Amino acid sequence: MVTEQSTQELEDFLILRNLDEPITEEELEAAGETSGQTLEELRNEGVGIRWVESEVLKNEDDQITGTFCHYQAEDEAAIREHADRAGLPATRIDRRGEPLDGE
Repeated sequence: MVTEQSTQELEDFLILRNLDEPITEEELEAAGETSGQTLEELRNEGVGIRWVESEVLKNEDDQITGTFCHYQAEDEAAIREHADRAGLPATRIDRRGEPLDGE
């Protein structure tokens, strides 16, 4: 069965989530669970959005200070709606460009 979401073109977005205060690994895991539940709710409502991957940002004291996330979504509004509902910061949202070649 083909659903509207599976045929919908999704764009790649990169989201910087700066935290006001560092959090623990347990708090990060809880935020991840809430994020996943929110993604499922949005998809059930017909919103085209999916998580691809996240990188954890840490300070010199090895404390978690944020994340840098890659999502695919129908538009920036879907990214913002996810962040709002999940209670996550969305410090900066940009469309993903072509990756650079490295060594």
